[in-house]
Amino acid sequence: MNYFSSKFTLGILGGGQLGKMLLNVTSRLSIKTNILDPSSESPCKKLCNKFTQGNLMDFDSVYEFGKNCDLVTYEIEHVNIEALEKLEKKGIKVFPSSSTLKIIQDKSVQKQFFIDNGIPTAHFYYFKSLDHFKISAEKNDIKYPCVWKKTKFGYDGYGVKIINSKVEFDDLPNEEFIVEELIPFKKELATTIARNKSGQIEVFPIVEMDFNKISNQVEYVICPAQISDHLIAKAKEIALKTSKSFNHVGLLAVEMFLTEDDDILVNEVAPRPHNSAHYSIEACSSSQFDQHINAILNLPLGCSKSNIYAIMANLVGGEGAVGKVCYQGIEEAMKIDNVKIHLYGKKQTKPNRKMGHATITDTDLTEGLKKAKKIKKLIQIKTK
Repeated sequence: MNYFSSKFTLGILGGGQLGKMLLNVTSRLSIKTNILDPSSESPCKKLCNKFTQGNLMDFDSVYEFGKNCDLVTYEIEHVNIEALEKLEKKGIKVFPSSSTLKIIQDKSVQKQFFIDNGIPTAHFYYFKSLDHFKISAEKNDIKYPCVWKKTKFGYDGYGVKIINSKVEFDDLPNEEFIVEELIPFKKELATTIARNKSGQIEVFPIVEMDFNKISNQVEYVICPAQISDHLIAKAKEIALKTSKSFNHVGLLAVEMFLTEDDDILVNEVAPRPHNSAHYSIEACSSSQFDQHINAILNLPLGCSKSNIYAIMANLVGGEGAVGKVCYQGIEEAMKIDNVKIHLYGKKQTKPNRKMGHATITDTDLTEGLKKAKKIKKLIQIKTK
């Protein structure tokens, strides 16, 4: 099929920064794109061919939007599954499929999927509510500290909390959740796998993620991960097994723990472009956004390898900053060699909201990390 400069329409559910970066690819290839997003100030609003404001969790909004597209994809998991299922029955292609998203959208279902498919992961318990937990607590061998996770709609550190005693559960919302054993780990790893309908697969480098201990957000992504070749091969093998189990079309980001015993456990997956692979825009022959578009349109996948060190630093709203965004230090940061700054176009900021990122490429990892930390200090995201 001719996707280029034709009547073919790609629908993207979600118009945030990931949608914006996907549009950089579709614009370059002259692919017609429609965007559905709840915000009238979506970063994608002026970049797509057609913008529709609507609730991504509302059946009618998603279905009415999708039936006017030839193929639908998404940059966020929080979309109405039933609408996607109906679109597929109508003959509209949805990639990754509604069946893939349905598993991933619910953390308890996702974790059970890992176990059923022999994918190594942390042991967990599922609870319908806090009341259910209190009834069952005495019967379950929950060890503290443990990890509490909302089953649905968690993101960027929201919906995840380390629990040190049973008493701390009293302050949590009375809704579905899972409790995972707390894994002693040395590093948090990730990779992204692209797969098209023809079965062609490309694997991005194994990276390591450095988290902010207060916000539980990724602060830096280091490519490649500083681990042995044996462990890189082991992580890649497990990520590929995970991808094969889902049989997905598009991208699958796989987050993993490297334990103290050098085991690798899958933490979570995401069926879309992911923060852990933003570095790929500058560091890889084909970025994750290139590969997502290539994969869902069943185009040949380009090379996803990187031959240079890359560090991605998230740029987030400053402490206490709520309101119209004001960036400081951008010009100073741009004076540093081999630095690319991406601002997402969000007009409003708040503490820890992802407002952009910077990618540093270098032939020396230590120097690259120094630059990344300098940029984090230089760029301040405040309010006017």
